[in-house]
Amino acid sequence: MWLYHKAMINILIVCTNEPIAATIARLIDKVEDWHATIALSLNDAMGNCYAKTFEVILIGSGITQAQEDILKLHLEKLKASSAVVKHYGGGSGLLYAEIYQALATK
Repeated sequence: MWLYHKAMINILIVCTNEPIAATIARLIDKVEDWHATIALSLNDAMGNCYAKTFEVILIGSGITQAQEDILKLHLEKLKASSAVVKHYGGGSGLLYAEIYQALATK
């Protein structure tokens, strides 16, 4: 008998505020087949993108538009198809909606 197993959805949280990033990661990890990774700086984010493929990259507090643009260029060079989404806060319902919308547009 074959068992169907959904693929793990890897989500990178790029946020300079560690407590906020940890809260977001905790919420993401509650969802079956979702796995959160935290990057507290642009350099951490770019390093993580070398090591792993992410379906969604959430841009959180402390990341400037210029840094987001640099990250997007980095992803293009890696030929990554990650959806980059700004997370504005507002609770778990909004967070999940942002992620589901990003996954639907991939």
